[in-house]
Amino acid sequence: MPQEPQQDRAPEGSRADAHPPMPRDKRGWHVAPAPDGRGMPEQAPSQPPPHRRRGFLYFVLALFAINWLLVLLSQPSGPPRVRIPFQPFFLQQVRAGQVASISTKGDSVQGTFKTKLRYPPTSKTATPTTHFSTEIPAFWNDSQLSALLAEKQVEINAKSTTASQSLLVELLLGFGPTLLIVGLFVLLARRAAAAGGAMGALGSFGRSRARRVDPEKIRVTFADVAGIDEAKAELSEIVEFLSAPERYERLGGRMPHGVLLFGAPGTGKTLLARAVAGEAHAAFFSLSASEFIEAIVGVGASRVRDLFAKAKEAAPAIVFIDELDAIGRSRQGSVSVTGANDEREQTLDQILTELDGFEPAEAVVVLAATNRPDVLDSALLRPGRFDRRVSVLAPDRIGRRRILEVHTRSIPLDDGVDLEALAATTPGMVGADIANLANEAALLAARRGHEKVEMRDFTDSLEKIMLGSPRGIMLSPADRERTAHHEAGHALVGMLTEGADPVRKVSIIPRGMALGVTLSTPDTDRVSYSRVELDAKIRVSLGGRVAEEIVYGDVTSGAESDIQQLTAVARQMVGRWGMSDAVGPVAVLASDGAGPLLPGVSETSDYTQRLVDEEVRRLVEAAHEEVTRLLSDHREQLERLAQALLRSETLDAPEAYAAAGVAARQPEPSTVSSPAAAQPR
Repeated sequence: MPQEPQQDRAPEGSRADAHPPMPRDKRGWHVAPAPDGRGMPEQAPSQPPPHRRRGFLYFVLALFAINWLLVLLSQPSGPPRVRIPFQPFFLQQVRAGQVASISTKGDSVQGTFKTKLRYPPTSKTATPTTHFSTEIPAFWNDSQLSALLAEKQVEINAKSTTASQSLLVELLLGFGPTLLIVGLFVLLARRAAAAGGAMGALGSFGRSRARRVDPEKIRVTFADVAGIDEAKAELSEIVEFLSAPERYERLGGRMPHGVLLFGAPGTGKTLLARAVAGEAHAAFFSLSASEFIEAIVGVGASRVRDLFAKAKEAAPAIVFIDELDAIGRSRQGSVSVTGANDEREQTLDQILTELDGFEPAEAVVVLAATNRPDVLDSALLRPGRFDRRVSVLAPDRIGRRRILEVHTRSIPLDDGVDLEALAATTPGMVGADIANLANEAALLAARRGHEKVEMRDFTDSLEKIMLGSPRGIMLSPADRERTAHHEAGHALVGMLTEGADPVRKVSIIPRGMALGVTLSTPDTDRVSYSRVELDAKIRVSLGGRVAEEIVYGDVTSGAESDIQQLTAVARQMVGRWGMSDAVGPVAVLASDGAGPLLPGVSETSDYTQRLVDEEVRRLVEAAHEEVTRLLSDHREQLERLAQALLRSETLDAPEAYAAAGVAARQPEPSTVSSPAAAQPR
């Protein structure tokens, strides 16, 4: 699902005077000084001037030059020497009278030949030379070697093994590399300190990573938010309080410290927060809760302090923390053997402290968003911290039409585009889905060379989003026929079963991971499902598999996703919604996302769990028997629908109902959205 847009980083405001005496802005808010007493908004670190960059480059080049000089000083001086083995080559040349002189230092021997020699002797690429070096084995008899050298009148020079180089060279070789490394670290630390203020390089870990957007940079207002009017109404009071605080203060009211936005992904929580900042003309700080956490213990709490200090300097300001559950999960029963939760808990404690520390004159509001409000720590939700909890729900049909109007304002639309019809065919879609639909339609129209976006571009894009992109694979005739019967089974059961969603489209064109698909969507938005409607979902999911059993006497793996869907529905009916007489109206399944040591984990007995499994199996088997009877009684209609699919590959609703000989049902009025159901093979 597309993510809500994030605001790019904008440059921060310029500094004020050195010591302002608690200034008050035009709306009457006190601008509290930062903990360092400056009372100034922090400037973004500027780029170093060109001469500093050149100086750093020269310093690095000087380091390389000094290092190269040290390498040269550590190498032995003199002409290049060829290294030869002591036995047999060196002794052979001594016996042959080819060695003129040698110089020894311990077991190392350097010397010269009387004439230029090549080593190895058989190598044609080796360069002839008179200088050589070798090593005397420790076990060699020195007296024999001395006698041989004296006999051949070889000049012998000896150097002391304790002889040292000059004091300067010794100092350079001993301390030079260490000084270079220390100097480099000092230089980097000074540059980091200059860029990061008094905290220095290590202190930058504790600086907040929040992206600040100044009021004049925010282009989003409530006019850009549609389909969630209830949430807008809740947040409009925050805007009024930031814009005209005296209206509420004269009656003793205070601004809420925090507002928690919760809802499904893509419903517009981040967009709402930015719109509040845009309407109130307040600075906007946004970041994800996971950005507080670092491997270094204590960094999260430090970043929280830094974030709130910046927000107080820039007041009036809005701090938006996305995915609050990343650090705000309940601490009840949370145990960590390794201490991995300590950093998260310290960060959470610091957030609680900052929320408690707000003064009435500080115009800072914290907006937080989460998809899982049920797992948040109770300390976050008590009054005085997140005072307001705003539910951001999926839009209804009217809301979807308004969202379409917002996202198509900059798109040239053909006269035939019916936004009302599009809104009616997109139940369950949230704002991000609809924005993606509008964008996909515009891209498709551009690829087709249209001057304006047509209704066909929207419908084809909607099919791509809901069903997947068509795949260019060729099915064998047998696979194609089996797929047609499979999808015909889904569609026919949906047409004949009470409570099932109407069939909108049937196709045997491979899309995504499916070889075929049957699309069913409700006529209207729904708040909840009855037992009859859920039983119908299970039966429709079984329709494809049962059709294969009846026609071919065998089943394939193509019903994998169908089985997963119907099992999930049956288990929810039994374990969460109380739709089983054997289990009763008892919630025995853990809430979504719950795990060990977290609230919501199932505490039921093994017997009850086995009972749930038995009831799930009973529901599915009963539905299987009913679908088998239904398709057996309507075998002729199943064949007609399958043959129509083999001829046309794709059937829309009127064509599918006509091919099956079933009268289309009349739509029933209802409200609020529910997800569309697609039955892929």
